[in-house]
Amino acid sequence: MSNTRTSTVSRRGVLKGATAFGALTAFAPALLRPGAAHAQAAGEVMNGSHWGVFWAKVEDGTWTSVRPWEGDPHPSHQLEGVMDSVYSPSRIKYPMVRKAYLEGGPGASVETRGNDDFVRVTWDEALDLVASELTRVSDTYGPGGVFGGSYGWKSSGKLHNCQSLLRRMLNVGLDGKFVNSSGDYSTGASQVIMPHVMGTLEVYEQQTVWPVVVESTDVLVFWGADPVKTNQIGWTVGDHDNYPYFEEYKATGKKVIVIDPIRTETVEFFGADHIAIRPHTDVAMMLGVAHALYSEGLHDQDFLDEYTSGFDDFLPYLTGESDGTPKTPEWASKICDVPAETIVELAKLFASNRTMLGSGWSIQRQHHGEQSHWMLVTLAAMLGQIGLPGGGFGLSYHYANGGAPSHKALALGAIPDGGAAVEGAAWMAEGGAFSIPVSRIVEMLENPGGTLDFNGTQSTFPEVKMAYWVGGNPFAHHQDRNRMIKAWQTLETVVVHDFQWTATARFADIVLPATTAYERNDIENVGDYSAKALLAMKKVVEPMFEARNDFDIFAAVSERLGAGDAFTEGKDEMAWLRGFYEDALPQTQTLGIEAPDFDTFWEAGILEFELPEEAKSFVRYADFRDDPLLEPLGTPTGLIEIYSKNIEKMGYDDCGPHPMWMEPLERLGGEGGLPFHVDTAHPQSRLHSQLNGTVLREGYAVAGREPCLINPVDAEARGIVDGDVVRVFNDRGQLLAGAVVTDAVRPNVLQVYEGGWYDPAPGGEVGALDAYGDVNVLTPDIATSKLANGNSGHTCLADVEKFTGDLPDVDVFTAPANG
Repeated sequence: MSNTRTSTVSRRGVLKGATAFGALTAFAPALLRPGAAHAQAAGEVMNGSHWGVFWAKVEDGTWTSVRPWEGDPHPSHQLEGVMDSVYSPSRIKYPMVRKAYLEGGPGASVETRGNDDFVRVTWDEALDLVASELTRVSDTYGPGGVFGGSYGWKSSGKLHNCQSLLRRMLNVGLDGKFVNSSGDYSTGASQVIMPHVMGTLEVYEQQTVWPVVVESTDVLVFWGADPVKTNQIGWTVGDHDNYPYFEEYKATGKKVIVIDPIRTETVEFFGADHIAIRPHTDVAMMLGVAHALYSEGLHDQDFLDEYTSGFDDFLPYLTGESDGTPKTPEWASKICDVPAETIVELAKLFASNRTMLGSGWSIQRQHHGEQSHWMLVTLAAMLGQIGLPGGGFGLSYHYANGGAPSHKALALGAIPDGGAAVEGAAWMAEGGAFSIPVSRIVEMLENPGGTLDFNGTQSTFPEVKMAYWVGGNPFAHHQDRNRMIKAWQTLETVVVHDFQWTATARFADIVLPATTAYERNDIENVGDYSAKALLAMKKVVEPMFEARNDFDIFAAVSERLGAGDAFTEGKDEMAWLRGFYEDALPQTQTLGIEAPDFDTFWEAGILEFELPEEAKSFVRYADFRDDPLLEPLGTPTGLIEIYSKNIEKMGYDDCGPHPMWMEPLERLGGEGGLPFHVDTAHPQSRLHSQLNGTVLREGYAVAGREPCLINPVDAEARGIVDGDVVRVFNDRGQLLAGAVVTDAVRPNVLQVYEGGWYDPAPGGEVGALDAYGDVNVLTPDIATSKLANGNSGHTCLADVEKFTGDLPDVDVFTAPANG
């Protein structure tokens, strides 16, 4: 793991023609408002992304290479792909409308979406069409007609947050009459269950910081987490500050344990003890450890008495008194395929050492996923180390460099969304849902008027007839692709902004070409948790072809809806950025720091902040442990709720009042019948579906397709060798992938990374063979439970065989023939 990587990546010649056209053609206007900063014609420009801060070299108005910022301690190789976002062969060049839609109007030939021709139109024609459709659908179907709860990993930046801009336009232009969404696909189960258990979201909050872990943790456990891989990215601008701490912890020689069906990069880096658990059985294994702690008197009863509520109500389940099944290590072993002796050894090891239980989010992104982190917290509570330096649990050590100490930083505001989806309307008063859990969108489309149970509430699904999607790719991140395609056909109109022809764009009716983050100006913090700097995200190059900023697009739509001034507030791009910065300057007094005026900051490009010594000693829940009466948690009891009376009152049959083992829809050794679990982990060289089709794909594609990892024993039994194209299939769908035979995956497990672009074979009918490897053609679209309604993308069984038919071409990384 090198911390000094400074390689330069040059532009490949294959796209020079497109680059020259984009720079010179009259169809590529800058589209800047007065006062906006232009891109410089030559030199180096500093910008940032989810993968970190970088310098972009520009020659004659063309972006030619990338090098990491000197302040990045461990630059991600994924920076090599950012330039290709601008010059991609799949770039959306012009406003486009699906031919059948243009000829037949809303709802025309919806079954041809994804396989239809597009027609180029002018910006005025496209914007008029969008505004008229918003008006028509809203007038015809009321406040439940338009879905504006667009979701996804939009680009970094405080201004050009396209999802906030979408909601802002709908709030000012439609008086908030639209359907919004809540939650996300990353932590859908945990962000609902954790407030019941810990009184806070937990998943996006600062952890006990890494200097404390290095100093005080004796046993570091990563349960379903691969932080060496996933900390390459950040929601704001990636900082990578955890990587030097990884090196420091490794140098101590202290024990690291990884519990995962895959021998991950984290296992390899730390030389960790690897426990190859059977997928989807983490709760059973945790219960086995908990039973061993209790039966051998290793649990901390004093901690449980003082800091938790409901352990006595949970205990009869653990011992089997309430259901006749003691959750012994032997019981757990039969489910999780980890020897009972190992489970007992772990209990003793955890109890006799300062232990940090670090969990990933994969174990809650599955059927009954609420139970996983609830049981992890219960296990940590039994160990009695929550609030002690280096002990307890953490749910974000793998995400955006959680645990990196926080700097004294200015906290910038962002463009507000102008309100919220309309509240108090008669339809909502009658039980209509103006906000749905985001992963229930297909269920909503399938069941207008149907009932939604969610976290103790009950509401009615609206009849949505128009979806407006920006900053995301639901045809990558949503489960059960073929079911989704059918549900999408209930929509009369779909509008998408993007800069590439993703599957979502191809399944739209109106497609508007947006700029990348490198063709506009913005401002953002560096480091989600560290907040180590403030970055001027300066435009690298002028917009390609006819691309426009989302801000400008929504301003134009708002103008057509009679709300242009309300949307822009009379401010252009640079005026908004100046305002964010200057509004934050009074914080310098309370923080005791200095910051230059905006013009000086913008010229410098970056403002780095001080790291105070006290930030290096932060221990999560230390204040609560010191005085639970004066520093209570946000739960009803003020304590850690192992047993939740609030959840008990909800009476759900799929989420009880305490953590428990519940059989999922399907799993190895349980229901489902198929021989392989499909592990849908985060990719090494993408952020979900971003950076597809870039130079990075050359480093991982097999036979031009997504890789499929398979154990040698399974490969031999099926006559599969390295490099073969395989068909992975179940009754939900089928995909092609390239075989990678490796003992890094346990037998009866396949690994196909999430985020591969959906590429149905010619014909494009529902159920068509996916030629490239979108794993979500295989996964079930089922809620984690009625409590959270999170997605269950890690619940998946399938089969695999060597593909012997005629191979379909992979076409998804180039624009449609007329696009």
